[in-house]
Amino acid sequence: MSMWTNFFVQQDEEGHTGIAGSGPPGGLGGMKVGRGHRRTHKMSDSLEGKIKLAFFLAIVGVTLTVLGMGTEFWAELAQPKNFSGNQTCQMAHYGLWKGCVRTLWVADVDPARMSCGPAELPGESNCTFFKFFTSGENAVIFKKTTHNTLNLAAAILALLSLTLMAMGSICIAMALSKGVAFFLKPASFCFILSGVLVLLSILVFHQSVLALLSSDHSVPVHHRLSWSVACVGSAGAILILGGLLFIVLSLPFSPWEKCLPHKNTAT
Repeated sequence: MSMWTNFFVQQDEEGHTGIAGSGPPGGLGGMKVGRGHRRTHKMSDSLEGKIKLAFFLAIVGVTLTVLGMGTEFWAELAQPKNFSGNQTCQMAHYGLWKGCVRTLWVADVDPARMSCGPAELPGESNCTFFKFFTSGENAVIFKKTTHNTLNLAAAILALLSLTLMAMGSICIAMALSKGVAFFLKPASFCFILSGVLVLLSILVFHQSVLALLSSDHSVPVHHRLSWSVACVGSAGAILILGGLLFIVLSLPFSPWEKCLPHKNTAT
């Protein structure tokens, strides 16, 4: 009798049975209790809070990416302010999807500035969407021709990054709703890869700007990358950082305890 009592007590300590059922050993009562008990690995409140903070950081990166992709201030091209010889000068700014040519008053331009601009000055603006997305035609800005292959590559990389951001956000939402940390690893992969694609999109776009400038040298043009690129570049770094944080949170142990173990002060 004591042998069976020890057996049921041991089974109860291991979590396989809750209460030893009355009846013969191996009866239906004990089997039902053993099958009805399931182990669940729910994340702790502390881990859930850390995941929400890392997700907030990733959402900031997604917001900056959407802001940068939706604006046409990736690159600014400005003619010398006295190039036309009249009271106006021209400059252009464009992004992934469209470009704008602005006509500004020379009197409004800073006297210390040699080129026309900046784009925030009041003036007439003529904006058009690029036709290489529809008919494949290149755009001409100040007699300089764009290279549709590089522009299309930069746009495709940016769209792929947005798709991965959406997939990563879905994984984090499922992890928080289900209370399991299984979805953190695929989410980290999506956010890190999306950040890398965003940075690659900037590099390809910069190459397209250089190719545009080298297509014709008859019109002198000053160029610079504008604030939309700064938004997208910051977003890429933030997304990579958020993905690395999700990797750390998905580990079964605390990396801080492994790197900085607590000293045992017990005697």
